[in-house]
Amino acid sequence: MTASAQLRLAAALLTVTASLTALPAAATPGGLPLGDGDLAETRTTETLARGVTLTRIVRGTEPAPADQINTTTRGPWVVSVLTIDPRRARGRLEATYGADLARVEKTSELVKSAGAVAGVNASFFTFTANPAYPGEQVGLGVFGGKLLSEPLADPAEANLLIDAKRNKMLTGHVSWSGQVRNRWTGARLPLEFVNHPPVVPAGCPDPDQTVCAVAGDIVLFTPEFAAATPSGAGVEVVLDRRGCAVRTATTRGTTLTPSQFALQATGQDTKALLALTNRGCLDRKVELTDAQGHRVPLHKDLYGVTGRYQLTANGAVVVPPGSGSFFDRNPRTIAGTTRDGKILLATIDGRQTTSVGTTLNETAAVAHALGLLNSINLDGGGSTAMSRANGTLINHPSNTNGAERAVGDALVFLPK
Repeated sequence: MTASAQLRLAAALLTVTASLTALPAAATPGGLPLGDGDLAETRTTETLARGVTLTRIVRGTEPAPADQINTTTRGPWVVSVLTIDPRRARGRLEATYGADLARVEKTSELVKSAGAVAGVNASFFTFTANPAYPGEQVGLGVFGGKLLSEPLADPAEANLLIDAKRNKMLTGHVSWSGQVRNRWTGARLPLEFVNHPPVVPAGCPDPDQTVCAVAGDIVLFTPEFAAATPSGAGVEVVLDRRGCAVRTATTRGTTLTPSQFALQATGQDTKALLALTNRGCLDRKVELTDAQGHRVPLHKDLYGVTGRYQLTANGAVVVPPGSGSFFDRNPRTIAGTTRDGKILLATIDGRQTTSVGTTLNETAAVAHALGLLNSINLDGGGSTAMSRANGTLINHPSNTNGAERAVGDALVFLPK
């Protein structure tokens, strides 16, 4: 992103005087469908920029006993809702990941460095599962029309695609296909992953993977991934912007220039990759397909992030039944669109006596009550965060002392 220009815009934005208005109870008939029906509920709305408002909803007044956070019907619940009206707002909703895909940064830092009006955390990411690349997305990642992380085959993955030029969203599961093709021979190889460390097959202990008879992975790496590609057993071919090989190594791990990309292979696939790149240059091709089987064009204004489970679809609640910690009460981050085209980004604080959080079913009920025609559940728990332009948190994260967790990426609304 052009950080300097956006920071200047952010500075100008901060001169906008925010208006604070308390809404009467009559403006919210019935309130949120959380807890007992007699709970008091207050809503306060603040204008952040033209066509962009922030609403804080507090339901319940008494702090919850610490041992009843997961069961109480008295709350309290604290919900922050960022509403963007594309017909009035001057700007665009994008996804951003900071310095590179492998590192993590706080949502507030991503919002501030982008010069955004406000933003929320977005995708699930590897976090502690892969200390070498904690910010690596677990699922779809599209930034400026580049597919930098492939969607999962798991139907539980819910994807959010954004056309930043028109400020429109598409929710639902997205599929992908990828391949590399030798222009001279016509030979092709499918891609297993994009910017994801390949797996060395357990049956291939020898460092020389070319003698392995067990299938491995073929992975595309782009310069956006990290300072260097993952190291280890296997082969790696670095190609220039034309797709022509500039170097080949029988071990993995190298640096890439902004105009290069790399292909890594493990197991038996090492021989196939070496054969494919032995003569001639390669074309790489990746495609996205929506839930209806229609191709999704990759253009410069397209962004995409990953969540887990669709909350509402065509106005109906669609979360599946389930049990376990993921379905229990947690802090939540929601993204979706209303029937009249407004974009809503919301956070629900949780795991605290001052806001108990929501189960997945309760989260879907909140999304439905907020008028979301289509919506998904983004990364939550300690990752849930919403920030203003200057990097000030709007919500209260569930980590110790309200400390903010560094995340893989964020959704931010940039002023025009």
